Amino acid sequence: MDITLFKLINGISGKFPAVGHVMSGISNDYFLPVIVFLIFVAMWFGTRDLKRRAINQRAVLIGLIAVGLANALVAISTILYFRSRPFAVLPAEQVHLFFYHPTDSSFPSNFATLLFAAAISIFIYNRRMGTILFVIALIGAFGRVLIGVHFPLDIFGGIIYGAVATMFAYFLGRIFNPVLTFVLNLTKKLYLS
Repeated sequence: MDITLFKLINGISGKFPAVGHVMSGISNDYFLPVIVFLIFVAMWFGTRDLKRRAINQRAVLIGLIAVGLANALVAISTILYFRSRPFAVLPAEQVHLFFYHPTDSSFPSNFATLLFAAAISIFIYNRRMGTILFVIALIGAFGRVLIGVHFPLDIFGGIIYGAVATMFAYFLGRIFNPVLTFVLNLTKKLYLS
């Protein structure tokens, strides 16, 4: 089923190469992560309402912790389990590759893990910005399958890893609330917020 769904999604770029080229620009390793980082910066500084700013800044700190934990989970997972990329498993004529040949494990998708960790963590505190980040994560994750570098199961695994990392970051934030409050107060004293 994973291969069938991959062929269906990736087949779109085979029929419409322009779509593959556009999605390779959107779903590359840098474009959407930079957009997410810019959204974090906008949330950190972007409102005059002090109460909303404090909530947004806490969300950004939890988001950064979640992304860090997600990255660690992926690193541990890829040591324990290696899954080959679609272009390495399937015959070349069945994969429409619009990307370089990554050599790391396909499962879980590091790209999807980090984007969904950011989206979920922000959604907990700010529904509007979290929804925007979810849309970005979904587009990027779909694009990774469309351009031929991940199977759909890799994306699903990334979503689960991102959610687990976010839950852990959220609970760490609750346990270490005084530390987060200290960091937020320190940034105010240093004129960084």
